Amino acid sequence: MSNQVSAVDDILSEYQGLEAQLADPALHDDPAAARKVAKRYSELQPVINVHTELTQVSEDLSDAREMAHEDHEFQGEVERLAALEVELEEKLADLLAPRDPQDGEDIIMEVKAGAGGEEAALFAGELLRMYQRYAEKHGFATEILDLADSDLGGVKDATLSIRLKKPSRDGAWSVFKFEGGVHRVQRVPVTESQGRIQTSAAGVLVYPEPDEVEAVEIDEKDLRVDVYRSSGKGGQGVNTTDSAVRITHLPTGIVVTCQNERSQIQNRARAMQVLQARLDQIEREKAEDEAAEGRASQVRTMDRSERIRTYNWPENRITDHRIGYKANNLDHVLNGELDELFTALQAAERAERLEAE
Repeated sequence: MSNQVSAVDDILSEYQGLEAQLADPALHDDPAAARKVAKRYSELQPVINVHTELTQVSEDLSDAREMAHEDHEFQGEVERLAALEVELEEKLADLLAPRDPQDGEDIIMEVKAGAGGEEAALFAGELLRMYQRYAEKHGFATEILDLADSDLGGVKDATLSIRLKKPSRDGAWSVFKFEGGVHRVQRVPVTESQGRIQTSAAGVLVYPEPDEVEAVEIDEKDLRVDVYRSSGKGGQGVNTTDSAVRITHLPTGIVVTCQNERSQIQNRARAMQVLQARLDQIEREKAEDEAAEGRASQVRTMDRSERIRTYNWPENRITDHRIGYKANNLDHVLNGELDELFTALQAAERAERLEAE
């Protein structure tokens, strides 16, 4: 309990400091700094709200107990407030529990068709739409940075950013970080004339996105930059200038493309931001592996070679292999109704973090 009190005191102190900074007009002369402070302020807000409510309920409970000694009619109020106090204490403990420090971050997501040709591309397109639908329903803004489609309208390769429309303690990373890995589909492909069920796959990669393009620092000698003409759906030209940008990071072989912005300069800046996010994630994974001394996470992995989930069309079933989750609501999941699955994944990750403490 003393640890919890100390943690709350630290948060209260930090919150008051942030509040003072936000009230200082000089802070807003630097938009990037102001956004960073506002973001952290929003992250702390749920803890402050629950602590404030808990303090008030505890005071009311003390008063109610005193009055119950004189008038037994107050006993019902004592029981109600005592139950509420326990509920708020548990809620506060949950908010103070160990959590991923990146949970408030925006993300970059890549969806790539795997083995299976056109069928894999069609499945990758369905995954992309699934994430977009979920994002739309939960206050996230999505932006397609690069898209290569297939002849039948599938997706060979797509890169998109996902960010909350309003700052919050739980950002896109807290939700979508579980999606990195191989997603396997079992169904009768539209290209199959014999009605046989086939298996194909799509790979998903997720990583936090740097807050500011200006923060990106990569040695120019490590880069090869190619420019080409932006294209629209089906390869139709949408730009008469070479504004799309492809950046290859020579030391790692990572290739990033961006053609969504209107100018070559903007596409290059955005591509650099994505590249920095990829490189940052590689370093984080390396550090986590060293710190864990080989202990693999049961819930999240960024290794696209690992099969994390199977989507079975004939049985309308979705299975997450990391936590043993199964549900026969695949049609709803593909429509962006991922809440139950994501809640199960978050609960498993939280249990794992508590066990590791």
